[in-house]
Amino acid sequence: MSGLGDTRTARAAVAAVTAAQLAASDEPWQPDEPLRTRKEVNRLHRTEHRWAALFMAAPIIGFLAFTVYPLGYAIYASLTRWNGLGQMTFIGLENYLRLFRDQYFLTSLWNTFFYMIGIPIGLALSLLLALALNRGIFGQTAFRTIYYVPVVSSLAAVAIVWQFAYNGDYGMINQVLAWFGIQGPDWLQNTATVKPAIIIMAIWKGLGYSTLLYLAAIQSVPRSMLEAATIDGASAAQRVWSIVVPMVRPVTFFLVVTNIIGGAQLFTEVNIMTPNGGPEFSSATVVWYIFRQAFRYQEMGYATAMAVVLGIIIFVVTLIQFRLNRRNEFSVE
Repeated sequence: MSGLGDTRTARAAVAAVTAAQLAASDEPWQPDEPLRTRKEVNRLHRTEHRWAALFMAAPIIGFLAFTVYPLGYAIYASLTRWNGLGQMTFIGLENYLRLFRDQYFLTSLWNTFFYMIGIPIGLALSLLLALALNRGIFGQTAFRTIYYVPVVSSLAAVAIVWQFAYNGDYGMINQVLAWFGIQGPDWLQNTATVKPAIIIMAIWKGLGYSTLLYLAAIQSVPRSMLEAATIDGASAAQRVWSIVVPMVRPVTFFLVVTNIIGGAQLFTEVNIMTPNGGPEFSSATVVWYIFRQAFRYQEMGYATAMAVVLGIIIFVVTLIQFRLNRRNEFSVE
């Protein structure tokens, strides 16, 4: 304490001597470096503003060129009759009115929503796998790698493999069923089985990604909460339902939103496994139908109208999800 008092006293003495010297001097005090004039300060600010505008211009120009302009052009193209190369003919809302009379579009829209049944199934399986992997089972690292391999595999290659597996004559799935005396169907040529078959493949493909995110979320749950619940007599199932599931809700929300957006754009699996849209158009999705109308029949204006409607549907569904998630937000103090 004495050293701190001496230091303060010394500083006060130096300040007093400096003030006395300045008071005795006839010349005004001058700083070591001359102050900038207002003109120099303004010039410096203008230079900073130019650099700031330059750095801001790149993302803004990119957004205008690659988002706003294509979106506006697509909306205009949806109001025309156009084959993608020739002259556009403005026809107003005719393409949009045609959508609701087009049975193929309505069927593909229904199929697209039907495929989303696999989202809650996949999330439930992912959560169960994450819980199992979190218990430190033997070969944990190997299992994590095995489950994640389909995620990094080519979607086209995976679809071809599953197409062979679903073959009604020599497919692996029917061969396994034959061991148990079960006659398997021709999965991709049957209206009752083609959509469930594609759903199973899609769940298998994305299982590792969801499991990895859930595993990271589970490992971030405070152990003190789980230990307190154990002391209070909660069973393992009760701890999972009352603590783990609410705590991983942000991950669940993220996966639901991204899976719905991705599911609404399902294309590669359908295009490879059922190139003609499946029996009686039972596997066709909206994106697949857009592709067919645009590049097989050169109805680019009509296809663009379908794309605009699909984009609006995705936006509305996502907005509803964010609203519902905001109501269910909670915090752990």
